[in-house]
Amino acid sequence: MQQALLIDIGSTFTKVAKFNLDSLELIARSQAYTTVETGINQGLLKALKDIPDWEAADYKLASSSAAGGLKIVASGLVPELTAEAARQAALGAGSRVIGSYSYELTSRDISAIKEDNPDIILLAGGTDGGNQEIILHNAKKLAESDLDRPIVIAGNRSAVVQVENILKSAGKETYITENVMPELEKLNIEPARQKIREIFLNRIVAARGFDQVKEFINGVIMPTPSAVLQAADYLSKGAGDVEGYGDLIVVDIGGATTDVHSAAAGHPMQSGISQRGLEEPYLKRTVEGDLGMRYSAEALFNLKPEYRWQQLFKEEYNNELKIENFKDHINRISHQPDYLPESEADIRYDNILGREAISTAVTRHAGNIKSIYTPRGEVFIQEGKDLTGIKTVIGTGGVIVHNQAPDEILTGLLQRNQSDPETLNPESPELYLDRNYLLAALGLLAEVEPAKSVKLMKKYLLKLKQGDPV
Repeated sequence: MQQALLIDIGSTFTKVAKFNLDSLELIARSQAYTTVETGINQGLLKALKDIPDWEAADYKLASSSAAGGLKIVASGLVPELTAEAARQAALGAGSRVIGSYSYELTSRDISAIKEDNPDIILLAGGTDGGNQEIILHNAKKLAESDLDRPIVIAGNRSAVVQVENILKSAGKETYITENVMPELEKLNIEPARQKIREIFLNRIVAARGFDQVKEFINGVIMPTPSAVLQAADYLSKGAGDVEGYGDLIVVDIGGATTDVHSAAAGHPMQSGISQRGLEEPYLKRTVEGDLGMRYSAEALFNLKPEYRWQQLFKEEYNNELKIENFKDHINRISHQPDYLPESEADIRYDNILGREAISTAVTRHAGNIKSIYTPRGEVFIQEGKDLTGIKTVIGTGGVIVHNQAPDEILTGLLQRNQSDPETLNPESPELYLDRNYLLAALGLLAEVEPAKSVKLMKKYLLKLKQGDPV
């Protein structure tokens, strides 16, 4: 019997799942609190106690987002172009982008980067054969600093050798990869993503103490968001003779952030609309740090005026929202992130917070339509991805998974529920629930058994019928 042991070491919980790959069955699943401070092994061993005969698994793979996950600072030329291309490469590698800089780095910027303490610095700037001055200036500023972090050079190929020489002469650890934007508005982020992952495996895993996990595994370890993005990719395209679902979105609402992953080209769905701006990656990930259910609850609440929350509550529950009670709930969950709602009122408060988090996150992730006037009259342009035709949306995260009516939250992302008619959110997708938190695990499995991974995802995702309790 071929088996796989799949481990995800999260910031709060370490989750373990064991699968029979012959019968395509989930054998066992367990979790325990992650023990970063006292050694990751302790929490992992506790989770493994409930997994029978785990040592016999043929594959033992792991992902991690513990200790803050993979943190990257990205620097580029123009905010909307090379700086954004660098940011997309970093996000696609499964990292948190904790700083994004454009144009010339200043001494104040260097101080801010040092304070943020990233794991990797991604240095981009200029199309191939284009501007060299900015990336050379920024290389010199980094060389003059006492920053001791790996620097990935992914800018104008005409300047990368000079950039490398400047940094290496100052004793910096450098890696050269292909330009993230070789031509104007054309993305090339996969080489940078792969280089970041290589550094994560070879350097950061050991630096974070994750090398302790190596005695339990025999294969890949990657950032958890990268595993989820890989799951979305394979579930979209399929593998071998197993068909995928086509274009899809995965939404993960957490305590601090809401992550959105899309596997879709996002080209205009309507005739007469031209696409403008930076090319969108087929696999795209966005992270919204002000849209969390606990740590970021106050920021989420402050995104809308009080009357709008009252309106949303009235629309959903046909009842009046007592705003002071709602504020008390926000204050409680912000200071008690492990709080689980018990009363009907608290459940409803969490539901409208989750609904608004998912609505805002997907709207930011998706594109929009704008009209502009030219000498020939009004024309329509699309910026970002058109996700109106998406047929599959998968929800995960505690507020969705542990909910009697998860569709109340997930339907918040639909186009008809947006206040701005110009947004390009999904119109009528099928809704699925990752009820066993298996997407990251099965994204890992896709590295070695892609077809079986897709079969297992399709088997264990729960299709929702809107309005029916889970």
